[in-house]
Amino acid sequence: MQKVLKRVIDIIFSLILLVLFFPTWVIIAILIKFTSPGKVFFIQDRPGQYKKIFKIYKFRTMRLGSGQMIKGQEVMKDDDRVTLIGKFLRRSKIDESPQLLNVIKGEMSLVGPRPERIASLEEYDNEISKRLNMKPGMTGLAQIRGNIYLDLQDRYKLDVSYVEHHSLLLDAKIIFRTIGVIMFGEERYLDKCLVDLNPTSGEDV
Repeated sequence: MQKVLKRVIDIIFSLILLVLFFPTWVIIAILIKFTSPGKVFFIQDRPGQYKKIFKIYKFRTMRLGSGQMIKGQEVMKDDDRVTLIGKFLRRSKIDESPQLLNVIKGEMSLVGPRPERIASLEEYDNEISKRLNMKPGMTGLAQIRGNIYLDLQDRYKLDVSYVEHHSLLLDAKIIFRTIGVIMFGEERYLDKCLVDLNPTSGEDV
């Protein structure tokens, strides 16, 4: 039942946000096109639920030829590969907003483990693979706990914890914390737990 409600919530909120964001998307598309060479959108194959491959949509924030990501080479705030308008889009998370289309198509959810590069699947063991048991999300536990400031393995653990303890209440808490991250930055919430998912073990997330 929760999965059905989660899908209904995804569709309703995504449609509302699409209507609200559309005028902003037009302005952003114009700014990207006229401030740096290249396409407006960055589209890439990513593994979704149960490893099903889909194309993820983002506004392009990096300079031409910088899209090939390397493991361990995260895009940080002062990364010179990022365009001027791209810095604003990444800081505000608006660059991720086209993924509302992925949500409506049923490839993603508003909340869930962030989709990674296909090449990352080679490093997954049985435990990490649990993060693929749910649809990837626009935001998730790792994104409201420091995101790029966290070790990759710590992000995986948070993703697995989300899958194992998912609830609509947890989704709501993650969305509200995401608003705080957008306003104050990812580093502000580094190592700040949201909720204790395992009270008997003392493990907070």
